Amino acid sequence: MILAPCAADVLAAAGLRFPFPRIFDRTVMATLLAALILWSRALGFNCLIRRGFAAPRANLGRAALGLALGLGAIAILFAAAIAMRHAAHPLQAGSLVARIAKNVFPAIAIGIIEEGFFRAFLLGGMLREFGRRIALVASAIIYAMAHLVRAPAHFYLAGFHPTAGLADLGQSAAQLAHPFATAPTLIGLTLLGLVLGQAFIATGNVYFSIGMHAGFVLGAKSWPAIAHGAAAAPRWLAGAGPVPLIAAPAAWLIAIVLLLALPRILRVRPYAPPAQADFLGG
Repeated sequence: MILAPCAADVLAAAGLRFPFPRIFDRTVMATLLAALILWSRALGFNCLIRRGFAAPRANLGRAALGLALGLGAIAILFAAAIAMRHAAHPLQAGSLVARIAKNVFPAIAIGIIEEGFFRAFLLGGMLREFGRRIALVASAIIYAMAHLVRAPAHFYLAGFHPTAGLADLGQSAAQLAHPFATAPTLIGLTLLGLVLGQAFIATGNVYFSIGMHAGFVLGAKSWPAIAHGAAAAPRWLAGAGPVPLIAAPAAWLIAIVLLLALPRILRVRPYAPPAQADFLGG
């Protein structure tokens, strides 16, 4: 809240123009990372991250399988939307391909960063403290809330505004005052957190969940190309709110199917939290 307006002023002085909520979000991420590094030993941060990202070369196939499963789930939603399009509004394949190409690397980066924090660190640490069921549900709820609490609209600053961070935080928190409006998104994100957490527990590392996460993000970012120029898709398919698709009952159903199917798809030994000595030694 304090640093973000300063960061925005520095960026503006350098001739860079970004929406302030984006600057705020990135400042939060950088501050959190600094705190994790500063208290890494007490939190077991290094140990949890090393375990979560262990053996990258041996797990490339697992990441590819997760990506294929995530894209397959998104493809079902896309196919349903395309089937509902009116003949007068054919799909612009070029626009879809362009969006996919533009968002491939951002989707992978988001998958790596978020799985590193929410699964390797947060869920991995909670598994040691609370056990599988509580850790899985609690981490999924935290994951959903972290995505939901953000400024609903983009705005730009002209000059230095020391209270802009407070205003952004207030706009973000204000969304919680409308539980019925935010409930569909919260449900969808929680189910997604459960799916990704289940993948982490089943495999013992983040690679499968990174692949799935990247596939989901790529689908969400490509959705406007599917929806553009078509009649409004029904709410059960398109959802509502700031996160498209994830707030839709169709996506909830697919998430539940994945949650039930993952233990059979991933027949491997569940994740074992680090021992006390290893944890503190990290």
